[in-house]
Amino acid sequence: MPKKIKILHIQETIASGGVERVKLSLAKHLDKRKFDQKFVCTIAAGNIPDEIRAEGFEVIPIGQLKSPFDWQYHKKVQKIIEDYQPDIIHGAVFEGVTMAAVNGWFKKVPVIIIEETSFPIYRSWKAHLLMQMFSKMATKVIGVSPAVSEEYLKGKLKLSNNKVVLINNGVALPRAVTTLELQAAKNHWGFKEEDFVIGSVGRMLDDSNKRFSDLIRAFAEFAKGRDEVKLLLVGDGPERQSYEVLSKDLGVADQVLFAGYQSDVSLFYQMMDVFSLVSTHESFGLVLAEAMLNKLPILATKVGGMKYIVENDITGLHVETKNVADITRKIEFLYQNPSVRTRMGNEGFQKAMREYTEDSYVKKIHELYYSLVSKP
Repeated sequence: MPKKIKILHIQETIASGGVERVKLSLAKHLDKRKFDQKFVCTIAAGNIPDEIRAEGFEVIPIGQLKSPFDWQYHKKVQKIIEDYQPDIIHGAVFEGVTMAAVNGWFKKVPVIIIEETSFPIYRSWKAHLLMQMFSKMATKVIGVSPAVSEEYLKGKLKLSNNKVVLINNGVALPRAVTTLELQAAKNHWGFKEEDFVIGSVGRMLDDSNKRFSDLIRAFAEFAKGRDEVKLLLVGDGPERQSYEVLSKDLGVADQVLFAGYQSDVSLFYQMMDVFSLVSTHESFGLVLAEAMLNKLPILATKVGGMKYIVENDITGLHVETKNVADITRKIEFLYQNPSVRTRMGNEGFQKAMREYTEDSYVKKIHELYYSLVSKP
């Protein structure tokens, strides 16, 4: 039997975020007959580490990296490399990129891949310089969207076409939801058949990026005199309480539903008529692909990777960043035009099936790994 190709993944926290879900896709679907994988992270929390372990792969938390040159943690990674002898080291998120590039280069791992998973508009000049240095150490640098690969890696960092490879993130296909299950969920959350539901999904960590506050304010304006409209927010975090207070202050507390963190979001997408994400920056926006696979029209800010995923007037509508009035107008338009919503939902589904599925992502990673280990 041919020797398996050994992949050592390194990233920051493995918890419930988009990067972790993409890595879980590799654990589940990368051919186990051809590849062995091991996952190193700073912190392991939540369900995803257990799901990776259930696939037969080790998850090794080594503790929080205090700085890019915290040698205590680099030594831990080097010991793992010595014991595992990977053919490829694959780092994602800045801390993971740091550990993969430095230790992969130091320990002479044959192939070093680093993956830029953010659209770093607030990164310091020192961090940009470090990213350039790490890119020189790497065999290939993956950008997870055209915004990351073209605008940041090639544009800002001046990396060559030969160094950068675009591999769009991918998401799992939604599970089938039965009519009875959907009706029971609507009854549980107090939705009526005639309700028009705007939804969003995301971690409520910092309003400076996700801007759920803008969506709530726009909804409050749109909802005046309309009891049949609802806003469904799926996610949790330290900002949730402030969003609940804002909804109460704006007089729409009864129409804004906070579902909290949900490990299975398929059911919640099925309760929505429109999906909205109004962040100030996103490298990709996995929830957009998930919503498109659920045939939802999208309302999204024209930033980062989102402007490539959501095609204005085709799969959804672009809105101006931090512009509550614009968000309100676009919600009103979609509310008044159900045929447009259906057309956009269908167009988005077709695009997501072509470009943003889990299978597509895993296939392209498989091809990249094989192309690199076959070279001297």
